Parts: sequence; structure tokens; C-alpha cells
Amino acid sequence: MAQAATETGIRPSALRQFWERWSGILVPILAVFTALVVGAFIIGITGADWQAAYIGLWEGAFGSPRAFADTVVRSTPFIICGLCVALAFKAGLFNIGAEGQLYAGAVAAVVIGTTLQMPAIFHIPAALIAGALGGAAWAAIAGFLKARTGAHEVINTIMLNYIALRMTDWLIRSKTPYILGDPADTTGARSRLIAETARLPGIQVGSSTILHLGIPLALILVFVVAWLLYRTTLGFEMRTAGTNPNAARYAGISVPRTIILAMAIAGGLAGIAGSIEVIGVRGALSADFFSGLGFDAIAVALLARANPVGIIFSGLLWGGLLTGARLMQVRASLSIDVIKIVQALIIMFVAADQIVRFVYRLPKRKPGEETQLSKGWGG
Repeated sequence: MAQAATETGIRPSALRQFWERWSGILVPILAVFTALVVGAFIIGITGADWQAAYIGLWEGAFGSPRAFADTVVRSTPFIICGLCVALAFKAGLFNIGAEGQLYAGAVAAVVIGTTLQMPAIFHIPAALIAGALGGAAWAAIAGFLKARTGAHEVINTIMLNYIALRMTDWLIRSKTPYILGDPADTTGARSRLIAETARLPGIQVGSSTILHLGIPLALILVFVVAWLLYRTTLGFEMRTAGTNPNAARYAGISVPRTIILAMAIAGGLAGIAGSIEVIGVRGALSADFFSGLGFDAIAVALLARANPVGIIFSGLLWGGLLTGARLMQVRASLSIDVIKIVQALIIMFVAADQIVRFVYRLPKRKPGEETQLSKGWGG
């Protein structure tokens, strides 16, 4: 690399400075590229045409105004839930409970959206606020247990995911009496429909896709979270407690309070995502509505290295992969599971970024550059 740099007139030191400065952006991009290359190799082994597969993937995700609209709508919950996970990462917490917090927020939004009657100007904010409070309260349980008893948030949030899912299923399917379920729905698989005054307004693209108000709200939340983390005292306390709890205590920061607040705010973000999906996309809630979404949010946050602005792009990538998978499946006669393989490869190369650095001769990661996940069991 040094010889090539000398031949082009670029000093090795200057080139190294360039790699060091931009490696935080280059590594995720190269990880995605490497995953697609390995994915193409796997597709080729199956006997399918990898070029047709990837052309179908691109066209299905971004090839037309409707495809792009579908991708944006599909990406919105990934972006907001990615913020939820990233904020917890910054506080040294591994929040695996985004899915349970999604359900808690969605249930709260359904209650407000189906039982109250008020003008849309009040009904929509009420449903969104209810969703945020539902998700925050659900996440605060794990935060309280972590702060007061040392119980690890990974175990707590996983268990709370199951509780939220089963409770939602019971609330929807219960018929004696009906709680959230719709008596008019013979399958018993969904809640009552959200009132029109609580539905998010939007612009229709194509026959079914609606670019709803939750999309700009997701972008606003990105910059709100970035401002909170890097421009406020609370954000500084979260990052300090996440990096070194002992130093935070020495500086007078209440680590238990910071843990509870971080989890509550993260859960509130997931709750907003759940309420947006209910009042902006489906108009009702079903028990399998968010299957896997909360866990995919972890991948979105990791791909963006817990950077709020980067989550916009990683969320769009994740939504694009899922939206384009259908056309890829048709064009190349492939199983849709190939997309899951590509997603897994992306996360593998992002998590084991030293592989990417070695392959592309990037400088080794400096100490402290890795994404902070958790301070350890009972820490």
C-alpha cells in the first residue's frame, strides 16, 4: 500500500491519516459490500443467477417511486427502534427488549385510538404520547431491576419480550369479555380498528403505499436523540456511566438514576415506533405484528455503530433488503431466506470488523473505538 501511495504522489502518512479519519464510515460500507460479494458466491453455488438476484433486489427496493416509498415505510420502525437500541448502547446497556417495548407502546396507542373520541389534532398526539409512555414504562422495569438489584438487562428484557407478546395475544383474543379484540373479526386475530381521527395523515403512492406523518417524525427523533446524547447534561451522564460507571460515581453522577432514565427513554422511542405502525400503517394490532422487528433493530444500531444519524442509512438498508427480497425471489427463483443470509453476513463483518480491516488493509481499530454494548453481568 505504501509503494502504491508513493507512486501516485500521496505520502503514506497522509493516506494513513485519511483511512484513520474515515474508517468509522468506510468499515460499515465495506462490510456491506463484502457481505454482498459473499452472498453472490452463495447464490452462484445454488445455481441461480446472482446478477438477476441483485438487480431484482435493487429494483424491488429503489427501482420505482412506489418501491422507494415501500422501502421508506418499511424502514421507519427500524430507524426509530435502532435509536432505541443505540441510546441504550451509549449508556452501557444492551437493550434486547425493543420488541416488547414496541408491543407495550402499540397496545397503549390502540387503547387511546379505539376508546377516545376527539378531533384529530388532539387524538393523534394522544395516541403517540400513550405509545411513548407505554414503551417507557415497560423498559423502565428492566432499568429499575438493573439499577437496584444488578439483574442484567439482557435477561430481563428477553423475559419482558415474551410477557409483552403473550399479554398482547391475550388482550386481542380474549372474548369473555372482549378487551382489545374486534367482535366483527371472525378470526379473532386483531384488535378493533383505530378511529379515523387517530390515523396518521399521509400521501398515497401507488395503490396501497402511504407515506405517513411518522416518516418525518422518525427523522426528527434522530436529531433529537443526537442532541440529547451530545448536547445535554443528561446525555453526557449517560455516556459517562456507560463508559466508566466508577468514574461517573466519582464525578457525582447517580448511576442508578441514569440507568433507569436511559432505559425509559429508549423504551419510549420503541413505543413511539409501535404506535406509528398501528396508527400510520395497519390501523389495528395483531399479536404477530412486530415479529423479529425488535431484534433487527439491534443489527441496525450495530451497523450504524450506535450513531444516530448513521441509523437513518442503516435503517434504509435494512428496509430495502426486506422490501426488495420479494422481487429478488421472483427474478432469480431464490428462497427469501437468502436475504437473511446477507443480513447475517453484514452483521458478522461489522461485528468482526478486524476481518474487513485486514482484507482492505485498513488501519487496526484503536482501543476505545468499539461500540459499547454493556458493562457486564451485574455491573
